[in-house]
Amino acid sequence: MYKLEIILHNAIKFLFMLLGLVPRNLANGTAGFMGKILFLFDGKHRRIAMDNLRYAFGDQKRTYEIRILARQNFINLLKLVFEIGWSLNLDKKRLVTHFTIDGRSNIRKAYEKGKGVLALTAHLGNWELLTVIAEMIEYPLSIVVRPLDLKPLDRFFVNLRTRFGAKIIPRQRSFREILRSLGRGEMVALLMDQNVDWYEGVFVDFMGHRACTSSGMALLAIKTGAPVVPVFLVREKTGFRAEFGAEIPTVNTGDRRKDIETNTRQYNRVIEDFIRRYPDQWFWVHQRWKTKPYQAWDENSDKNYTEAVPKSL
Repeated sequence: MYKLEIILHNAIKFLFMLLGLVPRNLANGTAGFMGKILFLFDGKHRRIAMDNLRYAFGDQKRTYEIRILARQNFINLLKLVFEIGWSLNLDKKRLVTHFTIDGRSNIRKAYEKGKGVLALTAHLGNWELLTVIAEMIEYPLSIVVRPLDLKPLDRFFVNLRTRFGAKIIPRQRSFREILRSLGRGEMVALLMDQNVDWYEGVFVDFMGHRACTSSGMALLAIKTGAPVVPVFLVREKTGFRAEFGAEIPTVNTGDRRKDIETNTRQYNRVIEDFIRRYPDQWFWVHQRWKTKPYQAWDENSDKNYTEAVPKSL
């Protein structure tokens, strides 16, 4: 079984590197064509994307605009695949020439506090290449991720994400390892834009609707005092641009439940603002509002605000 896993991993890597040999302009054109075909035939994810877009922009955009955004989202996801392969075929020196960084002073000020940094990010642009940015600013980085079910594919992405020195922290029972990383003064990145089960999060506003959002970052910020700095990597015509936003002040009044909700709402608002700037580059095919508030109803327990978070972020 282990040998088969290695063979499949090598096959996956070879396929990505093969796609990376396609010239960038041709790759973008191919992604455009394939994305449109996928949009037509993948009815399940087309419906999810369009339902999400209607939910978020239904009172602001017309039906044809929603459809155009959803189709462009499929195209961008195909571009991401080609870009991963492209990045594998370049050494670090050549790769970084395609990236620019805004807001360096924001991340520098956060590091100077000496408590490590919690990096708030999302599945926007090409999030898989964020580790390149960490290498460019020369700060140690750990990324909290959920391991993929297919082990050869998971091995490939672990190697992709760690090739410039970043570390992976498996999401399940990650709390202690995150504390250790922050204690060493490192940056820990958490993707905060996906749906979680009711016992892992709190319901706060996101794109105009209540969404169950992980409580983990708020709990960590309150517990450690580590500054929270947003960072997103977006695709532009000439390459990629990373933007470090200003530190998000942590609200800590001593009311645990209220503080977790308030801080998590702040994080959602920052992610939402960036999505509105680049609506075609967010991961709309994910069921962000899947968990409903009524699923969390338990008037006799605060478990979803306290016990569950340290076990799973």
